[in-house]
Amino acid sequence: MTRCHKNLTAYKCLARSMRVAMHLGAFAAFACGCAKQQAAPPARPPTRVVVAKVTQKTMPVEVTAVGNVEAISTISIRAQVAGEVQNIHFKEGDFVKKGQVLLTIDPRPYEAALAQAKAALARDRATGTYNRAQAQRYKTLFDQGVVPAEQVDSFTSAADASDAVVNSDEAAVKTAELNLEYCTIESPIDGRTGAVMVKAGNLVKVADVPIVVINQVNPIYVNFTVPQQYWPDIKEDIERRALHVTVTIPQNSGRPVEGTLTFVDNIVDSTTGTIHLRGTFENSQNRLWPGLYVSVLLTLSQQPNATVVPAHSIITTQEGSYVYVVKGNDIVEQRTIVPNRTINNDTVVDKGLQPGEVIVTDGQVNLVPGAKIEVKNNAPEPIVEPPGRPSEVAGSATHRGAAADPPPGDPGRPKPQ
Repeated sequence: MTRCHKNLTAYKCLARSMRVAMHLGAFAAFACGCAKQQAAPPARPPTRVVVAKVTQKTMPVEVTAVGNVEAISTISIRAQVAGEVQNIHFKEGDFVKKGQVLLTIDPRPYEAALAQAKAALARDRATGTYNRAQAQRYKTLFDQGVVPAEQVDSFTSAADASDAVVNSDEAAVKTAELNLEYCTIESPIDGRTGAVMVKAGNLVKVADVPIVVINQVNPIYVNFTVPQQYWPDIKEDIERRALHVTVTIPQNSGRPVEGTLTFVDNIVDSTTGTIHLRGTFENSQNRLWPGLYVSVLLTLSQQPNATVVPAHSIITTQEGSYVYVVKGNDIVEQRTIVPNRTINNDTVVDKGLQPGEVIVTDGQVNLVPGAKIEVKNNAPEPIVEPPGRPSEVAGSATHRGAAADPPPGDPGRPKPQ
């Protein structure tokens, strides 16, 4: 029994020693892990960025819309007399002048009708002259007491009837002359011809299908609509001056076409809440074409002392728009802003920034709030214009817009990550 007791005691001591060793190893591993967690991470190097100062200047108030080009006048040429088309004196798609001969209808039947009407007029004039002379002769005899009054009345009535017949013949001659003129069809306006629907040798009827359609494209209209909330500004500005309208042709690298607002509809469309407007454009180079869809820019007024930042400095996300503002010690702060509109790559900011603050314009996609930066450029001095003095506005509207973001594909705009 003594030997067994000794062995049991030795086994318990060995087990206790092993447990102590395991606890010591776990404690050592925990202590080592805590030491690693408490070690400070390496410092992040400053991010190289480009900065600029928030400026203040006068900016135009503009409205953008999609417009449709409409010919100022559209004329459908139809035959006013029936007959065979003899000649067509223009080619399809030609520009024609007012009074230019377009086509002729066989005039021979109408020449014959005119000659017949003139002959009838000559005959009836001769008869009328004889009847009037007879009436005058019997009137003289009646005054001498030679003939009764009934004969005077009879010849006078015949003379009056002959005069009426002569008047009818004169009207017939004028009608025949007019029909003969209708055989030669001239252009009533300056414009561009379309497809010719009737070829030479075909017979045409009076007021039948249009032979050709002419569109007057110089000047020309552009129709567009704007939301009804712009009506107070439009009403106020159009009473003082002619509003300026600029259109840009899609996929056309040429300069925008300049025009003037000439029509404001007298009703707001209740289904869409928009107002129909129309601009008139000179179109001397025929850049605008009927049916073409264009981008329209309507300039309403000028906003003085607007807070302006470069458009590519703004990052837009689902939560809103923000910029990075440079604070002391070259530390950046993420600032939420309310952009209004973008004109010539300058964005008007309604809330969130003050003139003179420095913001990041390039490299902001690599920043986080509180990050340290290294400026690659010198921030320009802020531009603050005196009240009431508008800044120069570029005449080209190719880069203008109404959204806070620059156009897609702008190389100067970094994409948010």
